[in-house]
Amino acid sequence: MTELHTTVVIRAPIARVFDLARSIEVHVLGNIHYGEQATAGTSSGLMGPGESVTWRARHFFIRQNLTSAITSFDPPCYFQDTMLRGAFRSMQHDHHFRELPSLDGSPLTEMRDDFRFSAPLGPLGWIAERLILRRYMLKLLNERNTVIQQVAESDAWQKYLPTNIS
Repeated sequence: MTELHTTVVIRAPIARVFDLARSIEVHVLGNIHYGEQATAGTSSGLMGPGESVTWRARHFFIRQNLTSAITSFDPPCYFQDTMLRGAFRSMQHDHHFRELPSLDGSPLTEMRDDFRFSAPLGPLGWIAERLILRRYMLKLLNERNTVIQQVAESDAWQKYLPTNIS
C-alpha cells in the first residue's frame, strides 16, 4: 500500500473549501485533461454522506471507471471517500480541513489529504506503485488542490456553491 500526503493553505473560509472539495463540478474542472466525467450515482452538486459516484476518465491511454462513496463525514472538518469498484485493489482518501489564525483577519483554511492506494497484480502492482503510480497520483492530488485553491480564492466559487455559503 502506498500513502500520499499533501497540504495546502487556502485564503478562504473552511466551509467554502470543504464544499468545493466535495463538488462534482470542481472535481471535473481539476481533471479536465483526463476527460473525467461523472457517469453514475451523484453526478452533480455536492457529495454527501453515503453517496457514491462513478467516474469515467482516461489514464495511461485507457478509459477507466472508478466508483467511490463518501464513507465518513464530519462537516466542515473531515470527509472520507473510499473506492467501491475500480482499477485499484483498494483506495481511500481522507480530506482534513482546519481553520488557521491569520495576521490580517482574512480566513485561512488548511486542507490536508491523506491518500492510500494499492495496485492489483501482486508483486507487479507493488513495482508499479513505486515506479509510476506514486508520482502520477501525487500529481493528480496536487492538480486538484490547485484548482480548489484557485476557485476558493476567487469569485469563481459562486458558480459551484449555493450563495449562502461564504
